Amino acid sequence: MVLLVAVVTAAGATDKVQPTPRVTKDLIVTNLLQGLCTQNKGVRESAAFLLGEEKAIAGVVPLMKMLRDCDEESSRIVAALSLARIGDPRGTYAVKQAARFDESQKVRTLCAWFYNQYVQAGSFEFVYEKPDKTVEFGSR
Repeated sequence: MVLLVAVVTAAGATDKVQPTPRVTKDLIVTNLLQGLCTQNKGVRESAAFLLGEEKAIAGVVPLMKMLRDCDEESSRIVAALSLARIGDPRGTYAVKQAARFDESQKVRTLCAWFYNQYVQAGSFEFVYEKPDKTVEFGSR
């Protein structure tokens, strides 16, 4: 029994402890950019949202592509929110253009809202109508 304990202790002593990798903002952004390329909608949208949280300039061009090319409204909306939060002029211009020209009324309205909230207040005017609860807005 003593011999068995000695063998276990000796075997455990030879194992090297692996250092934990240092997590940096660059590593986080790199992983989030990879998440934008996945076919999984949830992962893609989460990655897009988190790029906005991190205010990652490296995400601007891929998020602009997502805003322009994605078929799902929800993906375009998350991309617009992140671009507005990052604040890079290329991305905010894309959000402003989507507020005017996106095929979806929902996406256009939310892009205008994000632009007003994060880029330039008062850029778009919202008019609320009670009967059918539609929302209209126009550029100022």
